[in-house]
Amino acid sequence: MFDAVLIANRGEIAIRVIRACHELGVRTVAVHSEVDADAPHVQAADESHLLGPAPAAQSYLRSDRILEVAALAGVDAIHPGYGFLAENADFARAVADAGFVFVGPPPTAIARMGDKLSARAVAEAAGVAVVPGTSEPTDDVAEAIAFGTEHGWPVAVKAMFGGGGRGMKVVKSPDAMRAAMDAARREAQAAFGRDECYLERYLERPRHVEVQVLADLDGTTIHLGTRDCSLQRRHQKLVEEAPAPNLAEAVRNGMAVAAIDIAREMGYTNAGTCEFLVDDDTSYFLEMNTRLQVEHPVTELVTGIDLVHAQLRIAAGDGMGISQDDVHIRGHAIEARINAEDPANSFMPTPGRITRLTAPDGPWVRFDTGAASGWEVPRTYDSLVGKLVVWGPDRAIARSRMARALEELVIAGIPTTVPFHKLAMAAEQFATATHSTVSVEQEWDLSAIPAHVADDPPDDANPSGGASMPSNPGRTTSARDVQLTIGGAPFWVTVHGHGGDRAGDSSRTRRADDDHGAADGTRPDDPVVRAPMQATIIGWEVAEGDTVAVGDTLVVVEAMKMETPVVAHRDGIVAGVHLEAGASVAQGDALATIGATE
Repeated sequence: MFDAVLIANRGEIAIRVIRACHELGVRTVAVHSEVDADAPHVQAADESHLLGPAPAAQSYLRSDRILEVAALAGVDAIHPGYGFLAENADFARAVADAGFVFVGPPPTAIARMGDKLSARAVAEAAGVAVVPGTSEPTDDVAEAIAFGTEHGWPVAVKAMFGGGGRGMKVVKSPDAMRAAMDAARREAQAAFGRDECYLERYLERPRHVEVQVLADLDGTTIHLGTRDCSLQRRHQKLVEEAPAPNLAEAVRNGMAVAAIDIAREMGYTNAGTCEFLVDDDTSYFLEMNTRLQVEHPVTELVTGIDLVHAQLRIAAGDGMGISQDDVHIRGHAIEARINAEDPANSFMPTPGRITRLTAPDGPWVRFDTGAASGWEVPRTYDSLVGKLVVWGPDRAIARSRMARALEELVIAGIPTTVPFHKLAMAAEQFATATHSTVSVEQEWDLSAIPAHVADDPPDDANPSGGASMPSNPGRTTSARDVQLTIGGAPFWVTVHGHGGDRAGDSSRTRRADDDHGAADGTRPDDPVVRAPMQATIIGWEVAEGDTVAVGDTLVVVEAMKMETPVVAHRDGIVAGVHLEAGASVAQGDALATIGATE
């Protein structure tokens, strides 16, 4: 086993890997950005090193800086977690070239599966069915429309690189194709550094089912059963469970065989996940994630196999120590992704300070988190706060246990997806496992989810019952980000303390008894369009003088790696566009003005 491992990530996955290393007697080295200097994952590691400023491009995506730290800290291996550089073949190759072990698959496998068109070719070579789609990337709108005419609408425009639903747009008609392709390429470039996109026939009500695989350096390849990840919004997962319910055994077995065939076809090693779309008992290979998945805990709970331990052992050359005959699926596990998003306001991202965090307890309940009481959820990274995971002897018990655990979970200070998860556990579709990837956005009534009620800050720095950040005499209990312009360039600074005007405080949300209209402060009788969250302007869809109607997209903003369209709240004429693309805004800032039509 390794003596020391650097974890090239942050948040809950960094803590997950750190814990596994400590259990195996391995020294851990954390890295962090300036905004994460006192983050829980930094405190959990044996030592930590600064990478750079908050933007990922200047910190967690700095492969050269990560390798410098690895050499300085004297580690043997680098674990990438998920996201950031986890599926970057160039980084995996650079790690090996620098004399370290990359805890993941070989760079060739990452490259073949990181390019989704190459992944489709691998699957076809292994005899596995794929969704009809283009074999080359395209930015030609006419070609895309012709594809939709031939294969039928809707059409999915998908980023060739990356995952997590980013860089994917569903197009229902030819008229919407140009805007969708532009948005998909823009989002892909921002998330993955590559903007190539391809086309696929969009299945209208599929299930999203995946198979976990492990492969060691000795040539042993096994699967650890299925997971269902169909409950999604914006093509990003909200709830996962294992094993996948209501699945014909022939389909289940066929996907397991296909996953192993694909892994063997490409010479895969370490942990990976083959994802499939299931439509009318027919499965289609979607992609392979060449890393540890966010939802790996549900597989651990039903198999009893620690996937991070397995990753480390495989990377160290020790083998898995298990065979397919040792894998037994017992009971049922469910995971709820707790995100800093407001489900009562179209899942808008809600960065800000967590004033209190109290994890649920009891048998077969697990809460993986990189947050704590007093921790500021940065606007710079994704919105995941933690993962609530439960196990039961059957699905019904697991579902009721999750409902109980959600009632015990306390996250105060910012809106989160907890109210949605409570609704989901009680939903008839979920109870009967008849939901699909479009259920949340097209079939469910989310109007019963209550609006977030802001909490008063606690009187003490360590609220009763919750894990807290360590005391820091030089830091107050309130913080907000403010943009300054220095030498013509924008800089973000953090301001601590309570001021008289808190309009720019991203952690402040509307109280239930306030009557301000939308959560961003926009009122139907107010001509000003306001930012729904702290965000960055991506691009405008309108110009001054344009006539708009309620619901028309005005501008696209981005926060926490998620693009959000801001739409017109009234009919009228765009009389003012106040900010240019690239500008940063706080929640409630004026974006434009919609004047009355003459």
